[in-house]
Amino acid sequence: MSRAENYRAMLETFARHWREYLMEALGLAGFVLGAGSLAVFLEHPDFPAMRSSFGGAENAIWRRVPLGLIMGAYIAVVIYLFGEKSGAHINPATTWAFFRLKKINFADSVFYTLAQFAGAIAAALVLKFALGGWFAHPLIDFGITKPMPPHDSVSAFVAEFIISFVLMFVVLIFISSKRLEKYAAVVTGVLIALYLIFELPFSGMSLNPARSFAAAFAANEWEHLWIYFVAPPAAMLLAAEIFERVKTTALAGIVDKELPNYPKED
Repeated sequence: MSRAENYRAMLETFARHWREYLMEALGLAGFVLGAGSLAVFLEHPDFPAMRSSFGGAENAIWRRVPLGLIMGAYIAVVIYLFGEKSGAHINPATTWAFFRLKKINFADSVFYTLAQFAGAIAAALVLKFALGGWFAHPLIDFGITKPMPPHDSVSAFVAEFIISFVLMFVVLIFISSKRLEKYAAVVTGVLIALYLIFELPFSGMSLNPARSFAAAFAANEWEHLWIYFVAPPAAMLLAAEIFERVKTTALAGIVDKELPNYPKED
């Protein structure tokens, strides 16, 4: 195809699927807005949570429980609302793993990624300008995903790789099983909740290059961003690769349907 034909094909793809791209942008924007707002409410010293008996570093895990439950529920709802149409990836690493599995084409993958970044950046900037000093406070730090002392970049990378691999592999199993697919949204939400409660100190619990970029952009702080551009995509691509190789052997008793293609055509 000529360059002009390629551009025309991309425009035609955009015209067909812009609604799904909007779903991806809104889905991730909502997560960034929700997580950022909750972080301010639960972690800023001017708010009741930090002034209560649950305040202080020693009670941080208890303050992460409502964060995990609310954001896990949010992810489950997004999957129920958007999963049938866009797949509810809301994560470039997820999108490119499905591209590896040939379940989304290149043009849609590019537009999904652009939409995800746009949604995350817009939400981070809304929080920055709406919440001002609260969002900029060192205890919130614009929602930047980074390791918390005593954890370092190496432990953050390993943690991000593990949680991204597990999430992707589990999701692939559930959505490729007629018996399990109805539980995919709930299981995904539960994993997100557990990650936010228990894994967050290791890496900030990103899973998502777009989310991490948006926070870094709002704060103009880039030191740890490489972790989130490498570990989650590499882990999810590896999970997709292993799933593709074992779905007819080790997973033969579970996997009994083809993975869906995204976006879903009417």
